[in-house]
Amino acid sequence: MSEEVVLSATKSVCPHCFRILDAFQVMRGGEVMLRKQCPDHGDFLTPIWRGEPFFDFWKRPKTPAYPKTPSTSVEKGCPWDCGLCPEHRQQTCTALIEVTARCNLRCAFCFADSGAGNRSQDPDLAAIEKSYRSVLKAGGPFNIQISGGEPTVRDDLPQIISLGRSLGFSFIQINTNGLRLASDPNYAKELKEAGAASIFLQFDGIEDASHIALRGRPLSCEKELAVKHCARHGLGVVLVPTLAPGINIHEIGGIIRFAVRHAPAVRGVHFQPVSYFGRYPAGNLPPPRITIPEVIREIESQTEGNLPAHHFQPPGCENALCSFHGNFVLLPGGELKAWSSHDPAKCCSAPTSAAVGAEKARGFVAKFWSRPGPEEKITNAPSLGGWDDFLERARTHSLCISGMAFQDVWNLDLERLKDCCIHVVDSQGRLVPFCAYNLTNSKGESFYRNRSARRPEGLEEDGH
Repeated sequence: MSEEVVLSATKSVCPHCFRILDAFQVMRGGEVMLRKQCPDHGDFLTPIWRGEPFFDFWKRPKTPAYPKTPSTSVEKGCPWDCGLCPEHRQQTCTALIEVTARCNLRCAFCFADSGAGNRSQDPDLAAIEKSYRSVLKAGGPFNIQISGGEPTVRDDLPQIISLGRSLGFSFIQINTNGLRLASDPNYAKELKEAGAASIFLQFDGIEDASHIALRGRPLSCEKELAVKHCARHGLGVVLVPTLAPGINIHEIGGIIRFAVRHAPAVRGVHFQPVSYFGRYPAGNLPPPRITIPEVIREIESQTEGNLPAHHFQPPGCENALCSFHGNFVLLPGGELKAWSSHDPAKCCSAPTSAAVGAEKARGFVAKFWSRPGPEEKITNAPSLGGWDDFLERARTHSLCISGMAFQDVWNLDLERLKDCCIHVVDSQGRLVPFCAYNLTNSKGESFYRNRSARRPEGLEEDGH
């Protein structure tokens, strides 16, 4: 067995009983692991980082940006006081508003555990307006993502979007499986006219085998139709693949090539290494993982080295271990030209401001994940004449390739959770970090999604 070196101490929770535990980031060989021990359920060791780009070179320290108007006080300790509490270290970049628990699919992997058989009552427009206003009260307007369940099962989705725009939210994105966009050629136009800026499209591969394994049915044709209909009506699309080991890792390069073929309507690819919360297939625990550096190396390998690892950066908003991004311009000849890079020599630079990072992230997403305005200046140009042309090309033909590794009960690091900037508006109007909101134990029991229900067995009043 390789020698184990302790890198840092943190806090986590037991996967079975939610007890708060001391935890340690440890180095073993080329892997960084999260180690914790529950007195009732034993030891847990989960990989969080494998190989290059190396863990120590990826860290990006930040000065905290505490919530301007906390909604809860610190009583039980992280992660049980979310709302946000005064000790949370990052402000909101994107606020998720869930408008339904219903769905027209029943995917094998679903963080919301939604499905066709879910009969939960949808919140009405008055309740959704309260959610919007809760975000404003928390310091917004921030970027909004309308989610669920599947939001397009609601016939009043355009009114929900229009309502948000009327309250001052300029960037509203729809998180969708794309089935309705595919079946109704004019639905993208309705959403665009209502004020939607972007479609966050579930997109797990080019091969139907990947869709069948993850979503239960072949969906390749529907996904491409959804993209084409959005392109026709000027609605920007971000492809969102869930990456599951043994299912679709080999499709990373093909997904990027699909994005290039359908640019500039496709504005980005946002890879999400699978996380184990909500609904997922039962199997060996802890479950298999692909980590951020492995995804970056797969991108380089599966694009024949045309997108090398050094073009991908750690985030300026959330914790460095949560995500990566690389920004590219699609040149007229079909080549992707990078305008981002990561210099490991700067890994020990002075901390940056979390507040500035959140502000920049909000602005970048709003600008580059939306479909830009008129493109006639250089859309058909055979070459770029100078710097001004390149900047215009960047505006109209940018492609962001990014990824986010959400935390589940196995790899939850509470220090990392405190830096979260993606927050879900719960039924009481409180903003809860995405990974805390969706956290489920090994039995599938949730805390935040069922706040009014009894606590899962083993979680006492003091949060232990």
